[in-house]
Amino acid sequence: MAAGGAADAQARFGHSVKGLLTEKVTSCGTDVIALTKQVLKGSRSAELLGQAARNMVMQEDAILHSEDDYYGKELQKSEDLKTNACVTSARPLPKAVRDALEHVHEEVVASSAQHPPRYYGCGLVIPESLLSCRILDLGSGSGRDCYLLSQLVGEQGHVTGIDMTEGQVEVAKKHIAYHMDKFGYQKPNVEFLHGYMEKLGDAGLADESYDIVISNCVINLAPDKRAVLQEAFRVLKPGGEMYFSDVYASQRLSETVRKHRVLWGECLAGALYWRDLYSIAEEVGFSPPCLVTASPITIGDKELEGIIGDCRFVSATFRLFKVPAGSRAGPAQVIYNGGIVGHERELVFDANFTFKEGEVVDVDAEMAAILRSSRFAEEFLIRAGASATALQGNCCKGVKEKICNPFQLLEQLAAPGPACCPRGTYGSPGCC
Repeated sequence: MAAGGAADAQARFGHSVKGLLTEKVTSCGTDVIALTKQVLKGSRSAELLGQAARNMVMQEDAILHSEDDYYGKELQKSEDLKTNACVTSARPLPKAVRDALEHVHEEVVASSAQHPPRYYGCGLVIPESLLSCRILDLGSGSGRDCYLLSQLVGEQGHVTGIDMTEGQVEVAKKHIAYHMDKFGYQKPNVEFLHGYMEKLGDAGLADESYDIVISNCVINLAPDKRAVLQEAFRVLKPGGEMYFSDVYASQRLSETVRKHRVLWGECLAGALYWRDLYSIAEEVGFSPPCLVTASPITIGDKELEGIIGDCRFVSATFRLFKVPAGSRAGPAQVIYNGGIVGHERELVFDANFTFKEGEVVDVDAEMAAILRSSRFAEEFLIRAGASATALQGNCCKGVKEKICNPFQLLEQLAAPGPACCPRGTYGSPGCC
């Protein structure tokens, strides 16, 4: 690449990060003023940009003013990032997702100077079995994930993106006709709304109107995380799912960390203590969170390490289900029929359960209720009761202690040797 081209690429990167993560607020917190006049087209800046601004209301004005230098001058290329919090993904992209991403307009896709386009965020938020589903994307930005999902739900499905940044919503809307023509659809199956994810009712989103709610590395920047989950629960249909990736901490963050300028920019200062997710989910009414994946977040800066201390961070994907009360019974045996496209031989549901086609798997009461009440019901034969072996406590077949802690999952993934429980149902630590 010529010197001028390299300089341009570095400048675009710096401006994209600045647009993605920063915005200035007045000291009273009533007005939100973008620090950057132009956001790199295609970035997922919308909700990240706005939510970060709202959280920064508590910070000193001097810190806010200094962000222009940080994002505009210090971050000129990817190597300048001090953590990998907002660009990590625990799994490779499935072929169907890679193919769908290639069909999204270049102005919408978040891309670096390299090709093919890169999937930004802190995890893959594309669950399985999506045909004809109604999906809501919280913090949809310029619409990348929405247009990707538009292809996976099909013309009879529907995808709604909501974002608080009007400019990004307009970018997304501008390309609806292009994508519908590209996908061969007779009528649009996507829409984009301007609004807040804590107040979905203000945007006209009705109770029990969606099958799935997704979010990619946005909730960590929301000031009221309980309100976000409460609204997601409200708009989900019975049996519906919230499938989302975000950044989590190994402990509750100190005031110093929560107000640190660079740590806000690096998506860490608003991270939720992972145990609090379980508490909030229960309060709202969701079933216990199912941990799907986890990826380590590295901090390549000694000064930041000193500020953070012994706190660790992880990017993790969880799935929460709105299980109707009547669906909860006891444990069960289930057999996957292999009917989900792209997952015919096995369905890796989460870190604790992998279902192979035609194989009997013992599941606990919570998983049985999820499978029985959700869109996955038609993909399984479900028989009440666990096997005698499971009741006797065989560690590799029985339903024992599940992995809920994303940091524990990281340790298990890093450990050498075969997994303890090949069926995907983990036993007690050290059982094998």
